[in-house]
Amino acid sequence: MVEDAGYTPLEALDTDEALAILSSRSDIALVCADIQLPGSMDGIGLAHTVRRRWPAIDVILMSEKLNPPSIDLPPCSEFYGKPLQAWQIKAGIRRMIGHARGA
Repeated sequence: MVEDAGYTPLEALDTDEALAILSSRSDIALVCADIQLPGSMDGIGLAHTVRRRWPAIDVILMSEKLNPPSIDLPPCSEFYGKPLQAWQIKAGIRRMIGHARGA
């Protein structure tokens, strides 16, 4: 879906690898993650860490098990429940990356 939205995806196997990638690059505008992730924190923890360390990077979180009222989302984050429609996530990616780049 990221490629279909016109962007280049990077993949991390867990939250620790995601943080390592973010630490080594300056061209990332958006993180998309499931809430249930392996690593030293879950997707919500990753989202809060990203907002704290890289405030210009927005976050999309997804889950089929949780709903928005029960999730502590950081600012400039969006939640999508699964199953989701491809057009929803592509529109969210385009909107948030455009916002992150000041478009």
